[in-house]
Amino acid sequence: MKRFFSKLLSKSHSKDSSEEKSEQKSKYMPKVLAPVEERFTIEFNNNGGKFLYCENSLEIEENFDMILERNHWIQSEMLCLDSTLAKRFEKESLSITKTNLNATFFLTPCEYLVAQNGGLLISANQIQSHKLQDLPKNFVVFATTSQITETLSDGLKGIKEKYAKNIPSNITTIKHFNQDSDQEDFLTYGSTAKNLYLLLLEDL
Repeated sequence: MKRFFSKLLSKSHSKDSSEEKSEQKSKYMPKVLAPVEERFTIEFNNNGGKFLYCENSLEIEENFDMILERNHWIQSEMLCLDSTLAKRFEKESLSITKTNLNATFFLTPCEYLVAQNGGLLISANQIQSHKLQDLPKNFVVFATTSQITETLSDGLKGIKEKYAKNIPSNITTIKHFNQDSDQEDFLTYGSTAKNLYLLLLEDL
């Protein structure tokens, strides 16, 4: 997995040459499906998400600090409904709340990352009974590479298997990270676009 993301992050330097090679291939050749990690990354970026790959906990901390500094959130209020996550990312300069939905940004985990549409699958385990449009417009999501799944159906199946008889409510996807986006589906109906950063930790 590390090799994949290392190659992916350096692809922009060899894009022209790869496109030239692809043009030389016969149009009758069967289309090769890209790895699931690559498909998620491409779709996520196309949706307007900001992707930060991290190989270890130190890089997670460094990238989180960079997000705070770049957005001038160093001295701000952070909404976090997950106690473990709040403790992991606590900063002296950050005020952490579990109740103020008007906080500067929302720090949260997720259930799955969906390669099919570049979206994030979340549930009441992350957002409780809140609707997406009621949460802060700025999201910082912490996830791991093992959470990447092929399709939305795979993600829903994973939730069912993970929680067995205690399946969470309020299951929804967030895949609109561009304020100009107006696309909706049955799992995103009524939601609003979010300015979203994804801290993706390598765990495979």
